[in-house]
Amino acid sequence: MSDLVSSIRQRYLQTLDAIAASARKVGREPESIRLVVVTKLQPIEVVETAIEAGAKILGENYPEEAVEKITKLKSQTKVEWHIIGHVQSRKARLVANHFALFHTLDSLKLAERVDRFAAEFNRVLPVLLEFNVGGEESKSGWDASDETRWTDLLSDLNSVASLTHLQVRGLMTMPPLSTDPEAARPYFQRLRRLQGFLAKHVPRVEWRELSMGTSADYSVAVEEGATFVRVGQAILGPRPRHGD
Repeated sequence: MSDLVSSIRQRYLQTLDAIAASARKVGREPESIRLVVVTKLQPIEVVETAIEAGAKILGENYPEEAVEKITKLKSQTKVEWHIIGHVQSRKARLVANHFALFHTLDSLKLAERVDRFAAEFNRVLPVLLEFNVGGEESKSGWDASDETRWTDLLSDLNSVASLTHLQVRGLMTMPPLSTDPEAARPYFQRLRRLQGFLAKHVPRVEWRELSMGTSADYSVAVEEGATFVRVGQAILGPRPRHGD
């Protein structure tokens, strides 16, 4: 085993151990949380190394970059590819065709467009809906920062739920950036409360998944109910700068 594979495997297993410890701390089964290894901007050699080290789910932010990797690694049939970044409308066709789960569906307009392309490919695409629980103008997603206005979301969400080539499985968020993992906890708690609200008011959807938590705060996210955590640099090391 090469030094790179060995070091990435060690960090991958350490992350799984930390997830398991956080789960047990709050009485959860560690197996209920899935680790998405974020490979965005990483060269193909690092992605191959991550797979060799044990990664089962890979998360990408940029559809074109991801599809290039998927094509080069098409022999890796046991790996799931997830899209976890903001998707421009013109990239909807790529998302509809190439990914096992779309974490960041952030508007009804995009949902309708992805649904049309999924129909062309004769598939039902699993998706998570992205919510902006911190009210930041820089963040994508439905604004869920004001809990007294959650009923305003229901028209859009019922429309998304009715699209026949999308399967809504849950919610996703990115809390405001902070160096303190505990600062993210109130936002994770808000997303979980929103999950309960939507389970009551849009019952045709199961809403069982919560995608929240990154390298900086995934342990807190697990304590608050995350079913997907998205961890990149804590496992793979620093990313090359975009364009390098």
